[in-house]
Amino acid sequence: MTTHSTNDTSDEAAQERDSDIYTSVDALRRLQYKAKGFGFSPVQPISSILAGQNVSKLRGRGLNFEEMRQYQRGDDIRTMDWKVTNRTGKPHVKVYTEERERNVFLLVDQRQSMFFGSTVKMKSVIAAEVASLIAWQAIASTDRIGSIVFNDEKIVTLMPQRSTKQVIEVLAEITKQNHQLQSGISTKASHLSLEKMFEQMLRIVGHDALVIFVSDGYGWNQKCAEYVKSISQHNDFVCCHVTDSLEHKLAKMKQMVISDGNFQVEVSSLDKNVQQDFQKNVELSIESFNDLAKKYRIPLLPFNTIEESDKQLRRALGTEF
Repeated sequence: MTTHSTNDTSDEAAQERDSDIYTSVDALRRLQYKAKGFGFSPVQPISSILAGQNVSKLRGRGLNFEEMRQYQRGDDIRTMDWKVTNRTGKPHVKVYTEERERNVFLLVDQRQSMFFGSTVKMKSVIAAEVASLIAWQAIASTDRIGSIVFNDEKIVTLMPQRSTKQVIEVLAEITKQNHQLQSGISTKASHLSLEKMFEQMLRIVGHDALVIFVSDGYGWNQKCAEYVKSISQHNDFVCCHVTDSLEHKLAKMKQMVISDGNFQVEVSSLDKNVQQDFQKNVELSIESFNDLAKKYRIPLLPFNTIEESDKQLRRALGTEF
């Protein structure tokens, strides 16, 4: 018979609590087995956010021109080349094949504003888990995975490759920056790091890629929107928006410490003025991000810090089971 000491039990509980605050490469690797039942192909379930009427439809993999040949019964009339048809007097079509692989870029936010969670997990941990799930799914779909992992101080780029080793390197960089997060420290303005990250993305992205931005959206401004508009002209762009319940409704606690990612202050949330000011500022940040996303028809997948990441992802993509 196996017995467990009280210390063993408390150690396990402590480790479980720690995993909600900081992630690990091992924890992110284990999500490979949950990276099923969803995808980012142009054909989406009817309940998928990506199938909505108010967002840009995914293009999917790029097309390679193969040949010009005479029209055959069953060919898609939309592939007809009318110039060649008129010149030769015979109907001709252009034949394309879909690329077997595409580049998938993960833009993973590990800034100080992400080091927050009022209930189960930190936003930074949820972001890491969502990125991991998508990375594993991309490799399983024969896509190449790359990333830009960023915090308030640095931006680390990994160019796309198709291998399990590449996924592990991406997860290792996410974990590294995740473990550099600390409470009670001052950081630079959020919008500056976001702008630099998007500027870097625009330089390297090319075309026909899938770009997935995993963030709380703090610091999102018009300059960021312009970068995203340029990126999305020739690529698919999706936002995974991570928020905490406290950001939507101030909890009724006598004393609490709140932070905007730059400064922390202890306040009484029972004060109605504090509640109203806090709520107004947070809602303004979230709404401005949502409004800009709607303006540019960017799909926005919502994530909270309470539910399991894989369940939220499948629900957003209409494949919950």
